[in-house]
Amino acid sequence: MPVKWESSKYRGVRYYEHPTRKRGVQKDRYYAIRYQKEGKRKEEGLGWASEKDPRDGKNWTAEKAALMLAELRGSARTGHGATRLAEKRAIENERKATKKADEERKKSDSVTFKEYFENTYAPIAKSSRKETKYNHEESHFRIWIEPIVGSKPIREISSFDIERIKKNVLDAKRSPRTCQYILATFRQVWNMARRSGLVSGDSPTKAVKIPKFDNRRQRFLTHEEADRLLEKLKEKDETLHRMALISLRTGMRASEVFNITWGCVDTGNETILILDPKSGKTRAAYMTIDVKTMVEEMTRGKSEDFIFKNRDEKSFKEIPTLFREVVHDLGFNDGVTDPRQRVCFHSLRHSFASHHAMGGTDLYVLKELLGHSVFAMTERYSHLSKGVLHNATKNLENEIKMSREAREEKTNIST
Repeated sequence: MPVKWESSKYRGVRYYEHPTRKRGVQKDRYYAIRYQKEGKRKEEGLGWASEKDPRDGKNWTAEKAALMLAELRGSARTGHGATRLAEKRAIENERKATKKADEERKKSDSVTFKEYFENTYAPIAKSSRKETKYNHEESHFRIWIEPIVGSKPIREISSFDIERIKKNVLDAKRSPRTCQYILATFRQVWNMARRSGLVSGDSPTKAVKIPKFDNRRQRFLTHEEADRLLEKLKEKDETLHRMALISLRTGMRASEVFNITWGCVDTGNETILILDPKSGKTRAAYMTIDVKTMVEEMTRGKSEDFIFKNRDEKSFKEIPTLFREVVHDLGFNDGVTDPRQRVCFHSLRHSFASHHAMGGTDLYVLKELLGHSVFAMTERYSHLSKGVLHNATKNLENEIKMSREAREEKTNIST
């Protein structure tokens, strides 16, 4: 049914009434304006009297429509501003979009490191990383990072702020390695913020130098010390003794020992499959006779069952404190202040590698046995292979000597 337009008392403004809908006692009215543009008559609808203009929140009236028309006509005369309602709406939408973008930019510019860590980084890291790793990062943030840059907008953090964090860590007599870990936590947060567009450029940690350090363990157990340790552990706790034996004989890390399931144990081929190791590359550990005998004596569980379980029948998350107590009772750490010389559970893996190197195992073979991702990690054991390297030089000398003797003998025969 066609609508019936009525003229208002304002020139160029007209309306039609809704057949049923009312505003107050009067029928609701829809207002429109009419004007000339480039010699052609144009008409544009404004809205119902019951509706509010989103620009000022006021309802449409004939008077308000007339003011709108006057504004458009004025723009047409001066050549400035919108001359059509559609243009005016487009300009208004653009203004709102720009304002919204400015507000979002200001909001993102003001996000502090603490806000980003707690609201964005922490929930993701907590759900995607091992609990121990996240706990270390949270500790780094709370103790060292937050006091310096927690309340500062992340965009404004500079290398100077990182230098302050480094100074606090080193002044507190923490090791350079610990300082490196703390700055690595900051870098992880920064890189996530960069991927989300909150910041740009390299982390300010890149311009901060960390003192050189060598935290590689130097102490390894002699065969006699290893036997004493295993004997004492067996007296105290059979499970801990078995875990120590596997690490000492196969070079497995504590976390790798914790994650052994019966499905990974193959006594026929004398191997233990190491899944999801630190390097990310699955490898096999090879059993010695005493490890194979020990495993065969254990009650085999289901394929997915861990072979070592704690009192709660769950996999271990850390080495029991009993191990440290036994090491203390044996006096292995008496008078030792350098952490690199102290005996801990990881010393068993280090002892495995050291004994192999001294026994003449090729370092590239040792790299595969240890599951190192790069050869540089295995090179630390090269100094223990001095005897092997010396013998190799002697072999070369013998080859040279034999070659000369063969040539001299050939010369003598020909003459």
